Amino acid sequence: MGKDLIQQRRGKGSQRYRSPSFKYAGKISHRPYTSEEKEGKVTGIIADIIHSTGHSAPLAIIEYEDGYQTLIAAPRGVYVGYEVEAGSEASIKPGNTLPLKNIPEGTEVYNLEKIPGDGGKYVRSAGGFAKVVGKTANGISVVLPSKKVKEFNPESRATIGLIAGFGKTEKPFLKAGAKYHARRARNKLYPIVSGTSMNAVDHPFGGSKSSHKGRPTIAPRNAPPGKKVGKLRPKRTGRKKR
Repeated sequence: MGKDLIQQRRGKGSQRYRSPSFKYAGKISHRPYTSEEKEGKVTGIIADIIHSTGHSAPLAIIEYEDGYQTLIAAPRGVYVGYEVEAGSEASIKPGNTLPLKNIPEGTEVYNLEKIPGDGGKYVRSAGGFAKVVGKTANGISVVLPSKKVKEFNPESRATIGLIAGFGKTEKPFLKAGAKYHARRARNKLYPIVSGTSMNAVDHPFGGSKSSHKGRPTIAPRNAPPGKKVGKLRPKRTGRKKR
């Protein structure tokens, strides 16, 4: 019996799951790390603050004095005409971008680079911030929003401040339709239904009665797509014997 599962339908390119990226304002990123930044700083101003359906936070368009334009997640407290700096000698204020080695401990930062020069990979959603907590010979220790402490390369850059839009997740959607459109704007599947609540034709765990799987939950190692659901070849199950 064929089982047309959600994970099989998502990647086929149908319009239902296509992300409307043409509506997005662009990619948020640090400006390329030039020699001028390494030795000093580059100044720019916030030309505009915009909204993008592809991002949870408001975005700031920055125009630098050398003519380069970039897009960043706007930190709390900035405005159109606000002056920002990027470089190793930039001051410690919201919106400025510096290498982590030049940021004092206890400073709130966001959009941290995983590898120096990649433009930023960590802490990019509305209301998010990380905190520099220590500097060692191995790297810079930073507390992420998940409370996990991660070490970064001292040359990796980050932006000072707390991303605007704090409290966005506290606002209720009120209607299922509002949640549907918000998820669809970013190509996210909604609603997500439990496999046990489906019919037998839709999922290996479906049919019979609710919450009863009706088959072992460990998928065979060589199971074909559509059957590989549940526990995917765990090394062990059950309580650990001492």
